[in-house]
Amino acid sequence: MTERSCLAIILAAGEGTRMRSQTPKVLHEIARRPMIGHVLKAAEAADVARRAVVVGHGAETVAKAVTAFDPAAAVFEQTERLGTAHAVRAASPAVTDDLDDVVILYGDVPLVTSDTVARLRAGLAAGADLVVLGFEAQDPSGYGRLVMEDRALVAIREEREASDAERAITLCNSGMLAVRAGRLLPLLEAIGNDNAKGEYYLTDAIAIARQEGLVVSVEITAEAELMGVNDRAQLAAAEAAFQASARQRLLASGVTLQVPDTVIISADTVIEPDAVIEPHVVFGPGVKVGTGAAIHAFSHLEGAVVEAGASIGPYARLRPGSVVREKGKIGNFVETKNTEVGVGAKINHLSYVGDASVGAGANIGAGTITCNYDGVSKFRTVIGEGAFIGSNSALVAPVTIGDTAYVGTGSVITDDVPAASLAIARGRQVVKPDRSPIAARGEKPKPA
Repeated sequence: MTERSCLAIILAAGEGTRMRSQTPKVLHEIARRPMIGHVLKAAEAADVARRAVVVGHGAETVAKAVTAFDPAAAVFEQTERLGTAHAVRAASPAVTDDLDDVVILYGDVPLVTSDTVARLRAGLAAGADLVVLGFEAQDPSGYGRLVMEDRALVAIREEREASDAERAITLCNSGMLAVRAGRLLPLLEAIGNDNAKGEYYLTDAIAIARQEGLVVSVEITAEAELMGVNDRAQLAAAEAAFQASARQRLLASGVTLQVPDTVIISADTVIEPDAVIEPHVVFGPGVKVGTGAAIHAFSHLEGAVVEAGASIGPYARLRPGSVVREKGKIGNFVETKNTEVGVGAKINHLSYVGDASVGAGANIGAGTITCNYDGVSKFRTVIGEGAFIGSNSALVAPVTIGDTAYVGTGSVITDDVPAASLAIARGRQVVKPDRSPIAARGEKPKPA
């Protein structure tokens, strides 16, 4: 399979007016990844070395997003909306003589898998000239039917043109297909627009291919995988389907999800076996959780690495750039950002640590904050190995706390603290007897 060179043409020109959004349809996200990003990843994972995206509505915005997500992808614009075959034609410069296969996918069908793309290509490797992707529909209404005779595809019949017998067919057309690269452009040239809308339909390629004696086959996959997204309800349904599948994969891999339906996963979330995920945890993009780590309830992680045996939460927030090393602990109501927490270090509760490094075995007391931003620039705080930061302390960056140094409770530290030193930076307590304003007014304590 990998020896055959392949191009994926991904059609992303639909307007998506039913989304009621200024965001182009294919850029709406499933599991914190744009829909078209899912399709690009599926193609890449199926050893499709080249990707081309055909854009239309919101062309500039979509093109910029595609290039950011997949710099190797070529982008072509369909300036007129004249049907699916016309859209594929817009990418014809990408169909070069050195290609073996072309796979045509859709940017608003985000759940298609790399396995399905690979099976389409396998059909070509097995001798077909064109492979159509179909599915058995629970309710075939509205879909084009795949008309088969002697296990061979005869035609794709749109519902409005189908006979009663053909309407009873439940094998339906997904719109996706694979074709030998050398056959694609001649087939596109042969497709006409003699129809009510005056458009060029890619489905007409099947009848043309059969007339020319080409081998046309069908590959079948699950209906759920081919869920198209045209409105917010379908977007929510696709999100739910992705989440359910992702949770099952994690459970099968040896991850404990205590209440799976409450855990939200991003498309690139990596969780290693024996990790334990408690209820109501949200994984944003770019999170990796190591084996044996525990993510406690109601925590939110994004752009973070949690190493083996570490403990996060409950009610913790790890923002991008957070790294918690082995057996480190981030407790309740703690927020970290762009911070490395060393092996066995603890930030147990009610603290903000940003733009910092916390050495192995250090302990950060409750209510500690790193004052990392002066309104213009960000500065770093370095806390050494085995250091102890007393509760309710403020570390004003840039500042370094040395190894095994001790910062007294309630201190505001503005200067470096050498290793093994004690720093106290707070006003001395003053007690003035008989000076209480309450006592002066003659008030007495009220009973509870």
